[in-house]
Amino acid sequence: MRNLAGLLAGLGLSAALAGTALAQTTLERVKQRGQLVCGTSQGVAGFSLPDAQGQWRGFDTDLCRALAAAIFNDQEKAKYISLASKDRLTALQSGEIDVLSRTTTWTLGRDTGFGLNFTAINYFDGQGFLVRKSLKLADLKGLNGASICVAQGTTTELNLADYFRNHGMKYEVIAYAGLDETIQAYEAGRCDAYTTDLSQLASNRTKLKVPEDHVLMTEVISKEPLGPWVRQGDDAWFDIVRWTVYAMLNAEELGVTQANVDEMLKSNNPEIKRLLGLDGKFGETLGLTNDWVVRIIKAVGNYGESFDRHLGDKSPLKLPRGPNRLWTQGGLQYAPPVR
Repeated sequence: MRNLAGLLAGLGLSAALAGTALAQTTLERVKQRGQLVCGTSQGVAGFSLPDAQGQWRGFDTDLCRALAAAIFNDQEKAKYISLASKDRLTALQSGEIDVLSRTTTWTLGRDTGFGLNFTAINYFDGQGFLVRKSLKLADLKGLNGASICVAQGTTTELNLADYFRNHGMKYEVIAYAGLDETIQAYEAGRCDAYTTDLSQLASNRTKLKVPEDHVLMTEVISKEPLGPWVRQGDDAWFDIVRWTVYAMLNAEELGVTQANVDEMLKSNNPEIKRLLGLDGKFGETLGLTNDWVVRIIKAVGNYGESFDRHLGDKSPLKLPRGPNRLWTQGGLQYAPPVR
């Protein structure tokens, strides 16, 4: 009996090991599917929004395009699933999407309590308020007793509660499930103010009938580090997503652009040679080709090019780089070296 029990135990262990060996990594599933599945917003101008042809465009979707380029050498091999704030983490947990690139704040609770991992900060943001110009508010003290619209399932609600409690102010929160519902409620006058990340406020103001009638308050009440998320348990995929962000930052710092990347392949600069796969096999260590960064830059450009195109001077939003400038220019954006 003991021999039989031992045999069965051994077979059980072998089956478990075999099951582990057969489990696919995220990269393998993406390659087998022939497409990256990316979780995106319900439509935030500058970050992720369908264009006139129905193609998703924006700063966040550029990350998905960069990943598709790195994996398939084809930025169009990315599928976008529009997710409400309250559904985004669940969609990643369940495997419905491969990566969440959707203005989602990095917090301790999210990083430890959902089986998910934050990869890298690609945008430093902060929570603010949008109000009607006619209210003539000098500062946030004027919102004492106000009704405030927020989207459900965001850090916004907690930040709002903390701020008003800390300042001894009263307020009424009016929460909506979706982004469009929240904006529509604010515009319809169901609340006195609308609060979310400053970048989204600037974006959402463009959706209002008369944007000039609404102003962004200058005070910021929170830290909102944004960036892409992946599931825990697949370190290789975590590295691919994180280093895609870092590759675009390093490319900007080293002056590698969409326009000059082919010329930069002739560079003698050792940092550029490593970044572009001419020295070392860093792409292979990620499970990609060694020219993976070349593919990314040809597809979407470096970090600064993506920022300018969707959020900065070349965009309708014209948001300042602010803390999202490179560390060499007085900002906070800093990528580890490729070496």
